[in-house]
Amino acid sequence: MAGLSRKEFLASLGLSGASLYLLQSCGFKAEPIENPKGMVALKKPKAEEDILAYIKRQIGKFDLDLYRKIIGAANEFKEGDEALGLAAADQESRNFARQLLANTHLKDLQDQSVFEDELSLIIEQTTEIENLPEMTLGELKTFVLNQPEAEIKQLMPALSSDLIACLVRLMSNEELIAVGQKVFNPLEGSQIGSKGYMSARVQPNSPTDNVEDIQWQVFNAWSYAVGDLVLGTNPVSSETESVSAIEKALFEIIQTFGLENTIPNCVLSHIDVQAAAEKVSPGTTGIWFQSLAGTVNANQTFDVSIEKMQNYARQRSGRYGLYAETGQGADFTNGHGEGFDMVIHEARKYGFLRALQKQIALQTEEGHPQPWIHVNDVAGFIGPEVFKSREQLVRCCLEDTVMGKLHGLTIGLDICSTLHMDVTLEDLDWCIEQIMPANPAYLMALPTKNDPMLSYLTTAFHNHLKVREKFCYKINDAMWAFFKKLGIIDEQNQPTEHFGDPVWVYYQYKRAQGDQRSYEAIQKEGLPAIKAIEERGVPVAQGHGENYYDPEPKLALKVKRLYEDAKISLWTELSDSFIKTIPGAIPMSTQSVDRKDYVYHPASGEKLTENTIAKLKALRSSWAGNSPELQLIISDGLNARAIMDDGHVTAFIGHLKPILENEGSTLSQKIPILKNGRVRAGYVIGEQLFGEEGNLQMAGILHIIGERPGSGHHNFSVYITVASKDNWSQTGKVDHDITKVVSGISDTALKPDLAAEAVGRIVKSLRVEG
Repeated sequence: MAGLSRKEFLASLGLSGASLYLLQSCGFKAEPIENPKGMVALKKPKAEEDILAYIKRQIGKFDLDLYRKIIGAANEFKEGDEALGLAAADQESRNFARQLLANTHLKDLQDQSVFEDELSLIIEQTTEIENLPEMTLGELKTFVLNQPEAEIKQLMPALSSDLIACLVRLMSNEELIAVGQKVFNPLEGSQIGSKGYMSARVQPNSPTDNVEDIQWQVFNAWSYAVGDLVLGTNPVSSETESVSAIEKALFEIIQTFGLENTIPNCVLSHIDVQAAAEKVSPGTTGIWFQSLAGTVNANQTFDVSIEKMQNYARQRSGRYGLYAETGQGADFTNGHGEGFDMVIHEARKYGFLRALQKQIALQTEEGHPQPWIHVNDVAGFIGPEVFKSREQLVRCCLEDTVMGKLHGLTIGLDICSTLHMDVTLEDLDWCIEQIMPANPAYLMALPTKNDPMLSYLTTAFHNHLKVREKFCYKINDAMWAFFKKLGIIDEQNQPTEHFGDPVWVYYQYKRAQGDQRSYEAIQKEGLPAIKAIEERGVPVAQGHGENYYDPEPKLALKVKRLYEDAKISLWTELSDSFIKTIPGAIPMSTQSVDRKDYVYHPASGEKLTENTIAKLKALRSSWAGNSPELQLIISDGLNARAIMDDGHVTAFIGHLKPILENEGSTLSQKIPILKNGRVRAGYVIGEQLFGEEGNLQMAGILHIIGERPGSGHHNFSVYITVASKDNWSQTGKVDHDITKVVSGISDTALKPDLAAEAVGRIVKSLRVEG
């Protein structure tokens, strides 16, 4: 890119506003996390000795810490378990841990919980523990591997989440695949989740919530005969009006084609917002989404409680019920590891959803179909603090697929990775081929591997086509019939000349609305629309390569170039010369030793150095008890270029200040600028500045931070957190659950002036609530 400005670079790709996620190793190799807690080294067990007998022989009595460590050590290695002090020191210790678990009776494992809270109680209450067979975990493994599906399904209701989590760690990848190939939980009235079927969630994300971007990605997916599970977009804005507008736009497509009983729509905002959107426009929301965690405290991070989810479950009586997302590592990276391993955390999320599923089943009237309930395991989205390699991604997906199936759930996968993992574009293709024999219910589907809003790497339309070709998987019969009716697939089940032509789908959409114009007339309208969408940074796939399942070569090249730009962005450091250009800047740093330490050990970017704390105390003292209401903070995050590019942060601040002043907010004149800073570092700054005695009962931070790179647009976000003095005074009390965010900001995506207006509106609403 030498000699090219960023705008010229984007123009050369046909982009001008988005966030696509890319990934490559850039010469950096993953290194094991240095863990002061140490790793788990076990002595050789006696023959037939179980975990409880071993602990008593080693310590003289039961010890919960050692119990958790032995169970954790039986897992395949992942960095997340290592950070928690639960990973085996070597393969020999891992084998010993597995031997101990295999020798332990199911009832003993069931009776001795690794952690108890209200969620574990709900899971226990909705598990038929009284029907638990008299067998060891090793015998259960043999049973599951050797018995047919019908026999396994008779036993499944008696298996708690913790037992299922213990079971999968005894299995090899090949054994997990074998279980995945014979246990299926299809959605009622469809083939989704059935043996030999592999569906798709169309993920039509837009970096600006542009309805046209979102609608055309649906047309794009359907032009490749992809997309039969849900039209599910991740919103930038969580404002009810915006979410409602997108819900209506997606539902309108479904309604126009008469697919109301075939596929739902969904905007993946917080479930509270979806419920509010349903009140604004009754009947337009489809299946309701919510991220779930494995403990009560971790769910609180998502502003979710058991009672809240049970209340919403009571409202789900139609065809479409609940759609959950989970992922190994989400709990402990949000500060709620609770001393037990990531696989058990993940299993308890499935147990939570199973409990909600049973509640909905009980309230469904006899003779009525059961509402659709399914879960998407987003494996690989967090980063190297959870795991780093392609082999670990495969293992995680296989574990979660089997755990979901043994919970009686329809489970799909987001086989994905982040820029700072050691997983390349080619590696991701390899992972897909290793995982798909386990026959998960569905995958994500986008025009390319790069999500234009979330900045991560996932599965494209062409990945679906290749998987279906290689593994002979089909999609839901009703949608296949629709694709034939649409003219995308012929009567011999082969692609037609319209395959890969989103304008053709748009033409059929307009005809369904009663538009009698010719295809040529509609094409004159559609092609400029596609061009405008691409210029906003949302890719549109058209045509294909040598095979119908190969990506179009020029589009593949764009992805590769964006990929390379993302690597440069990730490792670029915030320069001292830039910091000096910010009026009132106070240079600060986290405990990350350098950029590499920050990327591979993200927790170091959440802690402040003693020198930084001293600077914050000096800033607080300078206020002399007359604290401002708001404090701006700037951090590089994962993309310092997003902060330093012309027309970005300096322009944003220039627009924001008068907006806040006009609304009567007082803003600190000084701006802490953090090198290697994460979002939670901002909360620590807030604690230092607003947690002491002062003149305000409510105060807030506006944390400007570089987003994950990958789009070429170098977007940044603003995290808006307003809390009481009492909450700021409690270490760790202020967290993501009360934070609002405006994302996708750059001079080529969400313009800084518009972003400043959005931040101003949120600050105003929070002041009113306060």
